[in-house]
Amino acid sequence: MQLLIYSHFFLPSIGGVETVVLALASGLSERRSGNESAIFAVTLVTQTPAGDYPDELLPFRIIRQPTSSHLRRLIREADVIHVAGAAMAPIVYGLIAGKPIVVEHHGFHHICPTGQLLQEPQNVPCPGHFMAGHHSSCLRCSPHPDRIKSLRLWLLTFVRRFLLRRVEVNIAPTSWLATQLQLPRSVTVHHGLLASPPLIKTSGPSSTPVVAFIGRLVTTKGIRLLLEACKILKQEKRSFELLIIGDGPERASLERLVREWGLTSRVQFLGRVSQSQIPRVLEKAAFVVVPSLGGEVFGMVVAENMLYGIPVLASDLGSFVEVLGDAGLTFKTGDPFDLARQMARLVDDTSLLERFRTSARQRMLASFPMSRMIDGHAEIYRRLASK
Repeated sequence: MQLLIYSHFFLPSIGGVETVVLALASGLSERRSGNESAIFAVTLVTQTPAGDYPDELLPFRIIRQPTSSHLRRLIREADVIHVAGAAMAPIVYGLIAGKPIVVEHHGFHHICPTGQLLQEPQNVPCPGHFMAGHHSSCLRCSPHPDRIKSLRLWLLTFVRRFLLRRVEVNIAPTSWLATQLQLPRSVTVHHGLLASPPLIKTSGPSSTPVVAFIGRLVTTKGIRLLLEACKILKQEKRSFELLIIGDGPERASLERLVREWGLTSRVQFLGRVSQSQIPRVLEKAAFVVVPSLGGEVFGMVVAENMLYGIPVLASDLGSFVEVLGDAGLTFKTGDPFDLARQMARLVDDTSLLERFRTSARQRMLASFPMSRMIDGHAEIYRRLASK
């Protein structure tokens, strides 16, 4: 089967979409029939330039930055088209060519003009203005000061939904997202995790509990909210240390905030840490906090830390709740007081931490294996190709 996967972003760019698409394309390329011939001939198309990335080492063909005519030709040659994300051009070309199209949703661009489902500038979860038909409120929360750009994003959301009603399958990585999208022919295929890494052995109870944050330093990840919770814990005279792993455009302003709030001795910015070094850093942590305000369709950082056996405290976004199950703890999204209260609860209850260390890893291994993700996609492609 000739399978074309279109992902606007791909390696060497780093992000959740890139990680999932790489795993999917690689896993499908390795599938063999009874006579050892490849079941899927995968071509991945992306707009991301290669830079120094060695494309020749990938187990599938990759086409970077094709012209419109080249993209149309690739689509005509394919049996099934898989579009990762909100790109409209491959959907339009595929519909014109009469090809079966699968769209996997990695964001909220089809129900929210900004793609974040976040109400700005208040930085609180959006109540769903677009889907409720409250379009004046929807336009007002656009981050673009240029009203023309805001109007364009709003109009494009209608166009995207028009197109998505005409594709063969809409894949959501969580059942929660599928209910939010309200699109026909929707199915849930959870993201999968690669072969389980070693269980991280933490250093155990300490007089100064260590809490970790891992992610980009941007508004949607909620790092300011976490600092507000730390400020509350400091006022309560609680002992703790926060390790911030990651970098981003807001680092300077966050470091300034740490100084202003007198948290310098308690908060450490580690910057970017390589994936191979993450386990060593997390050995110090009692638990990881994921305080995202929006923009999360699955929660890979939640799943990856659970797989390490690290207890997770996350905001109660629908996707996080689905991934965590009963193997982690949540707090009310955007509420620093509830976050501080739940952090204190984990620090005080070591037996709860120990239970989460065991149950979190078991849940990931049982519910989110990579093989299940590949099988789910393969079955959809086979069904469409047989038509």
